[in-house]
Amino acid sequence: MADEIILLDFLPSMFGMRVRIALAEKGLEYEYREEDLWNKSPLLLEMNPVHKKIPVLIHNGKAISESLVIVEYIDEVWKDKSPLLPTDPYQRAQARFWADYVDKKLYDLGRKIWSSNGKEQETGKKEFIECLKLFEGELGDKPYFGGEKFGFVDVSLVTYSCWFDAYESYGNFSIEAECPKLIAWTKRCLEKESVSSSLADPHKVHDFVAWLRKKFGIK
Repeated sequence: MADEIILLDFLPSMFGMRVRIALAEKGLEYEYREEDLWNKSPLLLEMNPVHKKIPVLIHNGKAISESLVIVEYIDEVWKDKSPLLPTDPYQRAQARFWADYVDKKLYDLGRKIWSSNGKEQETGKKEFIECLKLFEGELGDKPYFGGEKFGFVDVSLVTYSCWFDAYESYGNFSIEAECPKLIAWTKRCLEKESVSSSLADPHKVHDFVAWLRKKFGIK
């Protein structure tokens, strides 16, 4: 009997994109259901009653929430193809550390850039660039964060790249000028079909951010 896989998601979500990449890496077919975050479906509220957020993966009727948890779940259940986490315990711990650091830092810093003006925005931009430079240092001269193969940290971070255009536009700066190695890594990741087919169009993300700024009265 084939697995039934349903993904509750929202197209511009960098968190949902992680799950889409992981599913694509494993070559899995699934049903995609777009959620309206301002009018959440009964299914989403039922399947994620604690956080009431996307993404939610429903595998044979069982729900898994939180994007990095879902990516690990996918990697463990379908472990025979394109492993995302390394087998070595230390390397796995390191991968989890950096993926967790992405979640603890990058979303809030990026939000500060597009949702504020003046001094607050400048502070957010400075901290955002410092954070990216830290990732650039961790990447070093490796093709991917885990070495020669695309993996867990790459999945966790590359989904932010389709938001870079919006950050740059509203923050008036160039990520490539500040972090050229990171942009080269982004382009390398985008050569993978699993990534390019899973990321949202940066122009659509920009339009979504413009809509959010208008909705929240940000000038």
